[in-house]
Amino acid sequence: MEVIEVKSLKPGAAGVAVAASAVLLASCSAGQITQTSSQVAAVDGASTESESGAVAVHDVTVVLSEDGQAALKFTAVNQDSSMKPHRLLTAAVDGVSVELTPAPREIASKCTVVGDSAAGIKALPQAEGDCIQYVATSVANKGFAYGGNVPVTFTFDSGKVETDAAISAPTLASGESDRGPAEGGSAHAGHSH
Repeated sequence: MEVIEVKSLKPGAAGVAVAASAVLLASCSAGQITQTSSQVAAVDGASTESESGAVAVHDVTVVLSEDGQAALKFTAVNQDSSMKPHRLLTAAVDGVSVELTPAPREIASKCTVVGDSAAGIKALPQAEGDCIQYVATSVANKGFAYGGNVPVTFTFDSGKVETDAAISAPTLASGESDRGPAEGGSAHAGHSH
């Protein structure tokens, strides 16, 4: 009887299967549009621009302090392609005028006005020069509640810009919030995984 040597194909077949799986998995998402590709992070405030595109406002948020004082946080940008200066004349939250201190000056092309509560402006690192103006804001609290939304209107010399703004708590300064373990417990006390 003649002896025929037979080699197992299992190691080679396993390698081919692994390579084919990798190719198939890599091609599963090729060319697909994800659900999150067009979503904006929820932590930032509202953003919009004037109909002409000359001015824009970003990060529009109504901020409530612990004692219930309200302020309007925003960044107004002069993005007029004709290089014309613009001026922020007024702002209103749900029809109530926002106090802007000091009153914003003319906004040169590609320059901004940053508004926030007096405490927010004080805590903000400020750039030197005239291209960024810092304005403390305050507005009467008409019963604003965290998590709600209110209409905000900015009036510029070139027209109005309107958006809905979220109502939120101010951002805590780094190191001022204790996120350590609960008294007498571990770092994960009260949390389930």
